Amino acid sequence: MTTWIAAFVLALAAFGLMLLLKAPRRGWEAIGAALLLGMAGYAMQASPGLPGVPREAAEKASGDAAAAAVVAARQALSGRDTLPDDNWVVIADALARHGQYGEAAGVLLGAVEKRPGNAEAWLALANALTGHAEGTLTPAALYAYQHASLAAPDHPGPPFFLGAALANSGRLDEAREVWSRLLAASPADAPWREDLTRRLAALDAVIAARGANQ
Repeated sequence: MTTWIAAFVLALAAFGLMLLLKAPRRGWEAIGAALLLGMAGYAMQASPGLPGVPREAAEKASGDAAAAAVVAARQALSGRDTLPDDNWVVIADALARHGQYGEAAGVLLGAVEKRPGNAEAWLALANALTGHAEGTLTPAALYAYQHASLAAPDHPGPPFFLGAALANSGRLDEAREVWSRLLAASPADAPWREDLTRRLAALDAVIAARGANQ
């Protein structure tokens, strides 16, 4: 019970801070949804009544090459040869490169609160939330991917990374559908077509093998 009280107090404190700082109301929907999704996930997955178990911190500053590669791939899909001009995203990318996904997500919530139409921030937030969940697609990450697509319908990044998150979550058929639509909509000279085609072929092989074993 104490844990639940603390969760609600933290949520109220977040909204109180927005009031104190006179944050623009247009971004409150994103912050509120993120808080509600987080609490919903806690309600479904956490066990606040169980005693705590000592464990090693899940995220550490590690300079993870895979984490850095995800940031670089997102920037490449955005057609950026340099760092983005959004300071929030720059800071979050630096954190994400070192595997500090939770901290990166916190920074990016500020970015989408400031500019709800910031597709790059929504996509970076979705990737950070997925990384924080060790590659699993969570409701909060799906929400962020959807908003990234709404903000920039022609951006290849949201479907590309959503497909990867779906595949990592074992939702192979959904991943294939997302990637197939992206490939069909991609120009013939799109730089990501070759990589996406290889990923689809590999995914098809996994789906076929799964079907053969059933």
